[in-house]
Amino acid sequence: MVSTAQLCIYCKGSRNLCGLGRCPLLDRIKVSERMKEISSEKFFGPSSSIFVGRFGYPNVSVGPLGNLDKSDMGEPSSWFGKNYEEIIEKRSLVLRSKYRQNIFSKSVFVEENQLLAMARKPTDVEMEFKNKPVYRMSFSDVVQPMGPSVSIKKMRIAENVKISASMERIISDEMKANDAAFLLYKKETDVYKLATILSSGILGLDRKMVPTRWSITAMDDMIAKNLMKNLRTFPSINEFRVYFSEFLNNRFLILAMPGNWEFENFEAWKPGSFWSSSLKKTEIVEEYEPFRGRKNYADKQAGGYYASRLGVVEGLHEMKRQARVVVFREVYEGYVVPVGVWQVRENVRNAMKSDYQKFSTLKEALDYARSRLKIPLEEYLKKSVVLKQKRLEDFIRTQ
Repeated sequence: MVSTAQLCIYCKGSRNLCGLGRCPLLDRIKVSERMKEISSEKFFGPSSSIFVGRFGYPNVSVGPLGNLDKSDMGEPSSWFGKNYEEIIEKRSLVLRSKYRQNIFSKSVFVEENQLLAMARKPTDVEMEFKNKPVYRMSFSDVVQPMGPSVSIKKMRIAENVKISASMERIISDEMKANDAAFLLYKKETDVYKLATILSSGILGLDRKMVPTRWSITAMDDMIAKNLMKNLRTFPSINEFRVYFSEFLNNRFLILAMPGNWEFENFEAWKPGSFWSSSLKKTEIVEEYEPFRGRKNYADKQAGGYYASRLGVVEGLHEMKRQARVVVFREVYEGYVVPVGVWQVRENVRNAMKSDYQKFSTLKEALDYARSRLKIPLEEYLKKSVVLKQKRLEDFIRTQ
């Protein structure tokens, strides 16, 4: 039986598990004072991305994201370490424009959004709205925060769109979305850009738009699965390693152990963080996959699971090693506004790139982990699949 408090952790404002239609937690968040100054029914300036909604699917709202302060924060991969308030303020000045289209639409409007999705840098657009922007900020556990939203009457790209030759070549080929995405990834196109391109409807054989929320998790899953094909053939690490990262009141401790690939991800929500405000005690949510992968969707953690797994897989793939991995994520009281699943991905990426502590035995590694986690390790051990497995090599010095 899932309690009302647990529903918030599983739902994170996206699945209407409470049955209220709109998330009452997200509705509490107010828009910054600077947004109240925006009153124009027109916009001219840079657009760094597009957004495709999911409500009304297969007829969805799509349109460019306009940067109201005329500056660009870059992709979330460059946001790690930035001040919490700065991220919220900058993202509050990102305007989401909306125009209803079918996911299979081949209209000029959709084609122009596809060009913006592929662009190498922010591109100037001119938009005329049906009304003034609505001053409500949008937050999500998956999508980055956004500021006001508005319906479009007209839209025009105001400069030549610059697209890399390799991207034009790959996208023009007839191939599955998975294959095209991985080719672009190997050309150093990050998952953030890839998710936008997938969302625009220009990847794949059927060429349909994909809601942004879905495309983010789909891209994390696609890229990780492609990397894991090689990862499963790599030699194992030969010691116990503990990686660590902390950012935006989210602490990540990653335990990597000798053996064939397995992955377990914990999310521990302390009372007082955004999604756990009604909890009386810490709630720990666990997801697991074996060597060959999982067949069902990670319902309890959703996008956070796939973002975490991608960061781990990228790190191991770079080392050309495989391991049994357990990720401990602790979400503390200070995480009062959700900024999107990118912070999970970047926390894990940062951990895997940072110096790690190495140990000869599992006991030594767990003793160290116990000293870095705020929640008692024993609470995780009660739920763990990987750490309940008894292996002789875990308790003797690795040769």
